[in-house]
Order: sequence, then C-alpha cells, then structure tokens
Amino acid sequence: MKWQLRSDAPIYSQLIEHIKLGIVSGEFPPGGKLPSVRDLAGEAGVNPNTMQRAFTELEREGLVNAQRTSGRYVTEDHEMIEETKKDLARAKIKDFLEAMTRLGYGADEIAALVSEQASKEGS
Repeated sequence: MKWQLRSDAPIYSQLIEHIKLGIVSGEFPPGGKLPSVRDLAGEAGVNPNTMQRAFTELEREGLVNAQRTSGRYVTEDHEMIEETKKDLARAKIKDFLEAMTRLGYGADEIAALVSEQASKEGS
C-alpha cells in the first residue's frame, strides 16, 4: 500500500482511510490478518501511537477485530465492508462535487463532463 499523507487532514484519519481502502479493495481480505501496528507505522512513516489510534477507531467501527494473542483481523462481515466502500465513494463524490461547484459548474455540466470522461476512459 502506498502511503501518501497530506497536511490538510489529521494523520490518524488519513491512516484510517488508507486502511479502509485496503480492506474494500481486497488488499486486506475479509478475515485476513493485518500487519502489526509497528510494521504499518514503519511503512507509512508515522509514529506507532498514531497508527494505534487509527486501529482503535477501526476496531470501534467493527471493521477490525483484535484477538489478544494473535493480532488484528479484518471483519468477515461482507455487508459492512460493502457499506464502507459506499461511504468512501460518497465522500469522494462529495469532495469532487464541492470542487466542481467552486469552479463554477452546475449539476448538468458536471454530469456531462463525467459522462464525456467516462466514455474516453472506456467505462
């Protein structure tokens, strides 16, 4: 996983988003064991306490389960993973629409541009 952390949002929230992306994309499959806090913190270039905070939040949300002696595992709840995927998509769409609105585009113009780009991409 490539960690690109920005300065415009708290690091731990970006870590949460990155791990969620790994889960919904299958990089961390349902029921799969996650790398340790120290390993992921080293990979991301962050303090292990910050990574621990991200894991604690993911556990609170139910996406990750801690097993005292063997580490942390991704939930096997496929519906929860699918809902997380939709939530991440909705957040990206919201950011996109806000940016396009700031550029002066209306809903119909945005839809036309998206349709045009999708046909160029072969979607």
